[in-house]
Amino acid sequence: MLYKAQKAGKQSMQKDHRNMEEHLQSSAAKFFAINMTSLNFDEQDGILRTISDAPPTHYTIKIQSLSLLSKHSLEKYESGEFEAGGYKWKLVFYPNGNKRRNVTEHISLNLVLAGANGPQTCWEVHAAFRLFLLDQNTGTYFALQEQNERRFHGMKLDWGFDKFLSLKAFTDASNGFVVEDTCVFGAEVLVRKERSTCKGECLSMIKDAIMYKHVWKIDNFSKLNAESYDSQTFIAGDQKWKIKLYPMGRDGAASGHLSLYLALADPTSLPPTSKIYAQYTLRLLNQDYSSSNREYKVSWWFSASSPMQGWPRFITVTWFKTTSHRFLLNDSCTVEAEVTVHGTASALE
Repeated sequence: MLYKAQKAGKQSMQKDHRNMEEHLQSSAAKFFAINMTSLNFDEQDGILRTISDAPPTHYTIKIQSLSLLSKHSLEKYESGEFEAGGYKWKLVFYPNGNKRRNVTEHISLNLVLAGANGPQTCWEVHAAFRLFLLDQNTGTYFALQEQNERRFHGMKLDWGFDKFLSLKAFTDASNGFVVEDTCVFGAEVLVRKERSTCKGECLSMIKDAIMYKHVWKIDNFSKLNAESYDSQTFIAGDQKWKIKLYPMGRDGAASGHLSLYLALADPTSLPPTSKIYAQYTLRLLNQDYSSSNREYKVSWWFSASSPMQGWPRFITVTWFKTTSHRFLLNDSCTVEAEVTVHGTASALE
């Protein structure tokens, strides 16, 4: 869940945001452009590089014994959480570049939207931010800021700068970024807007899905006089199922037939938007193996609104009771269900 600041301090926080936004908008009066040539910066479209006399508003990281990060193969350092704009954030520093993005010969610095359990996939936070690096020779801060705000959400929690600064410029003592094996980073975050877009679904397919079999022996068939009968509940793909039999057909159109269905045993336990994709076979066994079984196979999306699927005319009662076909033997028959759950769909959370 996204961390939300308590409402009691909301007005004060909004005032701070307005002040920060005015500060950003008047940057021309408060910042001066860095000499790009002197530090050999890579040209990156949409990135504003500035120098600030003021320290970062929201968070500062001081890293001592910087060289030991590489010595101990520490690819990144993730800061503790800090609050800005009513949300929790972290800074992530990659001393040799973000290897997941194939960055080399640079340091990388990212801002991450944090939270105890992570934010909802369908929740968005739009934020502008600046990330800082202290020049310890002058006491000023080199800062990078994207011209456009970024959208943080459950599937994209981090934004930042893969090539924040070249390693050559970063480690050059004359630049003052690393002094006595120590460097200082910081962050400012301005949340401009937030919104929930919780309309959608997530489909999860199951790799190497397992087939489950359930066997249902029905005795005293001649005494079945109810409209329908259910097998015992069984589990397949973490769902509860049952076989449903209509001895004389499910409705008038199926009169004179056995109707056979696979059904969710407890469809009311499913959220209204959840669905289960299952491939299944229903089989009426020939009990002395003298002839073929009667079976049908299909795939179907089961849900609370569509909890049952099968065949209203699975077999005629006459054919079923014919002695030579051996489906009904000693007034008993056996039905099998083979169920494989291949996927589930549910609402985004």
